[in-house]
Amino acid sequence: MTQPFPRAARRLLPLLLAALPLAASAQSPSAAFTLEQAMADPDWIGPPVEKAWWSWDGREAQLLLKREGSTVRDAWRVPVAGGALQKVSDAERAALDAPDPVYDPQRRRMAFVRNGDVFVRDLASCNLQQLTRTAQAEAQPRFAADGGVLWRAGDDWFHWRADGVVAQVTTLKAARDPAAAPAPDALREQQLRTLETLRRDRERREAQRAQEEAWRKADPTRAAAPVYLGDDVEIVDSSLSPDARHLLVVVKKKGADAGREGRMPTYVTESGYEEFEDVRTRVGRNDPVPHALWLVDAATGQVRELAFDVLPGIKDDPLAALRKTAGKEPLKGNRPLQVGAEGAAIRWSDDGRNVAVMLRAVDNKDRWIASVDLAAARLQPRHRLTDPAWINWNFNEFGWLPDNQTLWFVSEESGHAHLYTQSGSGKPRQRTSGRWEASSPVPTADGRGLLFLCNRAWPGDYEVCALDLASNEVREVTALDGVEDFVPSPDGRHLLVRYSGSWLPPQLAVAPLDGGQARVLTDTRSAAFKARAWTGPEIVQVPSRHGAGTVWGKFYGPKDYEPGRKYPVVMFVHGAGYLQNVHARWPNYFREQMFHHLLVEQGYVVLDLDYRGSEGYGRDWRTAIYRQMGHPELEDYLDGLDWVVANRQGDRDHAGIYGGSYGGFMTFMALFRSPGTFKAGAALRPVVDWTQYNHEYTSNILNTPELDPEAYRTSSPIEYAQGLQDHLLIAHGMIDDNVFYRDSVVLAQKLIELRKDNWELASYPLERHGFVRPDSWFDQYRRIHKLFERTLKEPAR
Repeated sequence: MTQPFPRAARRLLPLLLAALPLAASAQSPSAAFTLEQAMADPDWIGPPVEKAWWSWDGREAQLLLKREGSTVRDAWRVPVAGGALQKVSDAERAALDAPDPVYDPQRRRMAFVRNGDVFVRDLASCNLQQLTRTAQAEAQPRFAADGGVLWRAGDDWFHWRADGVVAQVTTLKAARDPAAAPAPDALREQQLRTLETLRRDRERREAQRAQEEAWRKADPTRAAAPVYLGDDVEIVDSSLSPDARHLLVVVKKKGADAGREGRMPTYVTESGYEEFEDVRTRVGRNDPVPHALWLVDAATGQVRELAFDVLPGIKDDPLAALRKTAGKEPLKGNRPLQVGAEGAAIRWSDDGRNVAVMLRAVDNKDRWIASVDLAAARLQPRHRLTDPAWINWNFNEFGWLPDNQTLWFVSEESGHAHLYTQSGSGKPRQRTSGRWEASSPVPTADGRGLLFLCNRAWPGDYEVCALDLASNEVREVTALDGVEDFVPSPDGRHLLVRYSGSWLPPQLAVAPLDGGQARVLTDTRSAAFKARAWTGPEIVQVPSRHGAGTVWGKFYGPKDYEPGRKYPVVMFVHGAGYLQNVHARWPNYFREQMFHHLLVEQGYVVLDLDYRGSEGYGRDWRTAIYRQMGHPELEDYLDGLDWVVANRQGDRDHAGIYGGSYGGFMTFMALFRSPGTFKAGAALRPVVDWTQYNHEYTSNILNTPELDPEAYRTSSPIEYAQGLQDHLLIAHGMIDDNVFYRDSVVLAQKLIELRKDNWELASYPLERHGFVRPDSWFDQYRRIHKLFERTLKEPAR
């Protein structure tokens, strides 16, 4: 099955013709497209819109574009009613608004951080007031219950009050309280008993401290006393209530052993000497350090710990069977937890009376959302999401509706990410449903609904959807096919939408929230890029012979096939594991897409699949690789090869495979575990042995090497290296701090020991995981191209 002409293109065609005259009328240039052009600095394509936000009055969009030949991002503006892009001058920058503003409950003012300082804008008068001008980086602004503004600077919180005074609400210190009584010590007590001078000095110090504290409490012009949390903890995060009365503080044990770090050498340096940098720990080399959660009374400084015992399932060990098999001691007491991502794991209602916290088990089999009884200092469980595989990294948004009583959140419990609401202690109510996913939700300005991204038409078609909470009806607000993200206007009536296409880097459009045609605001592509007649992609559905249903793919092939001809096949494997590449958006792999265009021009056909484990297809698709990475995915690629042969004149005897990162790992698994199927493969920045990768990603899918060694043996390519019989190119950046270059070096040694032939290792001394230099990109893809030309094409018959 193929995807028809995108509906966004049909709906926007008149606007695109008006806004993009070159794209519609230009013919392909006479010069042939080259590998040098595909791997050149992407400035030649034109700068994508990287970030965009509304002006205070909703009349213009403000955005960032990369400056050609530079790493600088310049600010630009464009009228939403239509008009040309204008670069913001240096003199105009002081009047700019900023991304991610917060609004007061009446939506009359907005607050934002620009260049690390806090500003407030009156939406009726345009008056802009700067609240801070400091060397510190202020963050997390929000409106206070009294109409003022709160923000965080480091570990301290500040309150700009209605009287114009900026008050420091709390000063958190991970240190011992100097007023605290010392620990019992016989020698100290003996000195104080026998020497009157020492005793008198101590009494005077204590009296002075008590007097200072009394004066501080009696004087409303004084800042609150510091809150001392102890010298045995480190502060991880904190969040102040809108009424400035309560503070939730996340801490971890100070000096906890997070595991041995690696040391990575750099050989090409300005100094002329080898240099070394510390790099991450390996999976299982000590679990992430657990967190504790404390409630602080901002007025009195009282600190109370919030116990996790009330969380359902906190004492259950989902890894008990593996632990027993591995000969490990049973888990005792509560499982260790961490509070979710910094700045996003604690959500207060606007009135400050309710707060919700997201907590995750360190084993990542459970996620809890709990509210807090502020008077009793006790957690109140609201929702538990449990998964025998692992909890998704995405789809963890939550918050409060403007009624200050209703909690909303995203959960995969139905099998796909959907929206839920919960009032009080009642059962959560599922608000969206179906074999599609809801993500990035935002409450509407009037509080009557939620806006979010959805992929209802097919898994790669992303639109903005609106949920009406009264009727529970969902409707699509946009018809752009490739929505990246969106921002509601200050009045809540329009959306500023960043969208893209297969050959269209992210651009801006404005869409009315109540429906209607979107207006295109930008086209930043260069004339040279627009003038090309690009190939595909064709969206296809590959039937699985292994019980997986449909595997979605992008296919690149000739416009007209020669009857009877068999075309050499190249299969591309996207990276990141949990990433979606079969969609209607501009791909992360835009260079690879241009390479595929070039391959088609030279007589190849190319298939790119969203194999099992990819994003966008629900929980079961995501977790199909649990404890068996590289196995379901290879089945999908073997099915893909069958499909190309049966449906697109592919030549089974001349097929190759390549990809980077996870794609490099899968190239190994294909060549090592299915020898002879692919005549050649290129593994770029590849994982060789999962015991060498990081904890956060790997332990979710394979647990840890100590508990689940079989999963690592099953999933690591080095265990199958004996199977190599085809041609292999390995390419790796030598200062890769994600997948270490060491992986490729170790595999090289293994292949030497196995006396394997027809393989090579290309090393790039100045590249990390994501290459940034055109010379490196070109050298790498020239090698890939030569490999395929040499192994997948036969002399003309």
